[in-house]
Amino acid sequence: MVDTIIKTDLSRLEGFHSVFITDQAELEAFAKRALDSSVLAIDTEFLREKTYYARLCLLQMQTDDETIIVDPFAVSDLGVLAPLFQSSSIMKIVHSGRQDLEILNREVGLLPQPLFDTQVAAALLGHTQQIGYGSLVSAVCGVQLAKMDSFTDWSRRPLSASQISYAADDVIYLPQLYHTMTDELERLGRIHWLDPDFAALIDPALYVDDPRDRYRRLKRVGQLSRRQLSAAREVAAWREKRARDRDIPRKWVMTDEQVVEACKREARTIDSLFMVRGLSDRLSTGDARTVVRCICRGLDLEPDKWPKSDHVAYGGDVNVDAVLDAMTALVRLRARQNNIAFQTLASHSDLVKVAHGHKDAEILRGWRREIVGAELLELLAGRISLSVQEGALKVTKHP
Repeated sequence: MVDTIIKTDLSRLEGFHSVFITDQAELEAFAKRALDSSVLAIDTEFLREKTYYARLCLLQMQTDDETIIVDPFAVSDLGVLAPLFQSSSIMKIVHSGRQDLEILNREVGLLPQPLFDTQVAAALLGHTQQIGYGSLVSAVCGVQLAKMDSFTDWSRRPLSASQISYAADDVIYLPQLYHTMTDELERLGRIHWLDPDFAALIDPALYVDDPRDRYRRLKRVGQLSRRQLSAAREVAAWREKRARDRDIPRKWVMTDEQVVEACKREARTIDSLFMVRGLSDRLSTGDARTVVRCICRGLDLEPDKWPKSDHVAYGGDVNVDAVLDAMTALVRLRARQNNIAFQTLASHSDLVKVAHGHKDAEILRGWRREIVGAELLELLAGRISLSVQEGALKVTKHP
């Protein structure tokens, strides 16, 4: 009954043959015939609210003439897609694909390449930095997508007709977006600007998460001193391993806020640790002892082994505020002139880094440097001045 509903619903899409795959042999047959396609659009539906690892619930793919929806619960090996994913003659297309790629890397055993991410590319064509798929399809293809199943339980079976329709829509328009956007990028001479961004997305190292680096992504970690940060590194690494072993969300072990607060208190006893709201209910006595040991180990390290904060110190200094205002004005001008989303050209944290003399900011590399990064350095060196003439910002270069 489910297959009939799905195939009938997908048949509304004229020009495309659609297949709902619930059999390993069907998946293998698709993997072979799709090798003749010029494109392969990819999307996934997954759940991770109750697990550490995202649970793949649906895999959607679009070729030149075929819409495929795979039920991963019904097939035995997604690894048969590997030759298709690795074919250099087929462009793989995703939208905001990092999470999809992370899942596929684990399920298929490799990352699809070559790759084009329509959300990343959209920012070079005047769209907002993180434009949603539906908004982009509306802007480029003139199609309004249904939103009814945007927040649904994809693990439940059978799937409804509306769920399948929603899932199919997520890949059907990707090839059209790709062709339209690459034509425009070619016209603007920007077709290779994003090569480093796409290469980074298919770098396996991006998806290897070292537990001892997890502390860098803790919320409010900037509140900690370097000594406390050393403790947070130990606790966050333990939490990561614990969550992996139990396959539960890391916040179910300890939330970011609890990790930071425990390290800020420099809790060396269980009593001190349990002063942090909610930890006495969340941690067993054994786990609490382990957390205290982690905190003590981090606090007692020699200062030269403390981690350095990734957060640039910025306390709203008046002089820095003025510099940032001038830098922001210049970036906004160049972003508008080049029809590029401001945040794609330069994030606030990047501007703070440059203002403090850091040379590793993204805006000082590649095409961003060409558009405005080099100019920002000239501005800071006093070789560029900004003024307002007839209501418009004017950039004046000095010898």
